Amino acid sequence: MGQQTGGGPAGGSRATEMALFSRRGTLEKSYDTVAETYTRQIAGELEHKPADCRLLDQFAGALAEEGRCVDLGCGPGHVTRYLQERGLDVTGIDLSSAMLREARRLNPGIEFQQGDFRDLRTPDYHYAAAVAFYSLIHLPPAELVQALLEIRRILVPGGALLIAFHVGSEQQHLERWLEQDVDLDVYFYPVLEMVMHLQDAGFREERVYQREPYPEVESQTRRAYILAEALPGVPPARRRTTPV
Repeated sequence: MGQQTGGGPAGGSRATEMALFSRRGTLEKSYDTVAETYTRQIAGELEHKPADCRLLDQFAGALAEEGRCVDLGCGPGHVTRYLQERGLDVTGIDLSSAMLREARRLNPGIEFQQGDFRDLRTPDYHYAAAVAFYSLIHLPPAELVQALLEIRRILVPGGALLIAFHVGSEQQHLERWLEQDVDLDVYFYPVLEMVMHLQDAGFREERVYQREPYPEVESQTRRAYILAEALPGVPPARRRTTPV
């Protein structure tokens, strides 16, 4: 990428920043720990998820030649690759360096970067579209809104965002996952609440799709997908104006 602009969100206490940094480190470490096992289980999952493929096909078809796309929380890069194979100029971003090694190993020729989409080192209006499949699920509501504001900042007005998440009203804490020790929180969101968070961050909901889980393919939780459009205007507090 070319010259990027930097600087964190305006305001916020030092205690809040330190708490965010701590959670960021815990999340990164946990995914570093499970990266190889996770990749073996997840990298081929789209072959068994026809609904996801249909949505991604529609998403890619509507974006042909519209500009760059970013896969946020890309993991081993299977969604990134799926979109790239359908003609999109797509970049994958993930917090975990170990997960990015897996993504680069499996998907040569695709650009992958390390980053936290609550605080991206990306210029305003850099991408025409973004996907976030199950990568918002580790964020409590306050950080979810921060992440959505950041995603809105990097999208052009009218840009498309497609997200996937678990439906519910609960928080789960994982200390053991994929036979590894981890420290992860997973947040389930009601669909209406997620729509409201998107609206607060400057998005307009275009379409909502829900489905039951595929047996023996994924965790048995109800799934939701929201396609949203980025409205004009970026909240001033999110704009990046100073060089890194």
